[in-house]
Amino acid sequence: MTIHGFIFDLDGVITDTAEYHFRAWKKLAEENGWAFDRRENEKLRGVARRESLMLILGEHASEYSEAQIQEFMARKNTYYLQFIQEITPRDILPDAKELLAELRAAHFKIALGSASKNARQVLQSLGIENLFDAIADGNSVERQKPAPDLFLFAAKELHLAPNECVVVEDAEAGIEAAKAGGFLTIGLGPPERVGQADAIFPSLEGVHVADLLNALKQ
Repeated sequence: MTIHGFIFDLDGVITDTAEYHFRAWKKLAEENGWAFDRRENEKLRGVARRESLMLILGEHASEYSEAQIQEFMARKNTYYLQFIQEITPRDILPDAKELLAELRAAHFKIALGSASKNARQVLQSLGIENLFDAIADGNSVERQKPAPDLFLFAAKELHLAPNECVVVEDAEAGIEAAKAGGFLTIGLGPPERVGQADAIFPSLEGVHVADLLNALKQ
């Protein structure tokens, strides 16, 4: 099947909001006396908010009521929204915008596939929302990565079948989700994290459409 669309994760692919997520989780953790550091934060890459909180709480999760869980998530999101006010177009990762523009010029459809419920706001702050034909975010589906639902929703919004789309991800959970949905995958980052992808690049820096297609042997 010929490739007609690309679905991009947001964090770590187009921009790096990981630092803002870390600062928000760290602030919440310090307020509640939880152990949380950058090593623990790596486990949250590509994981939705509730699942991230469960990973942070670990075996202590059962000690908190659902009302408390909801309050923790809301508080973390408040902190995160405060921090991302600092985002500007300068925070786009190297050559990501150029690749998106090149894909549009080549008539590929483009969607965002991010677990973040604030993805649209981040795209607006980056000034690149107009480069996407569809946005699938944490508000779009109930089951998040590693379930394939988010990417399946994105493909449907593009009016394409999964095997007509390539998912570009930097997280193991994202690659797992894409492969479960029947998508071709491009992993960004070290092989120990994205080694199950169909093709791997360190990042999008210096990458062109031809490079993506050649790596997938299209």
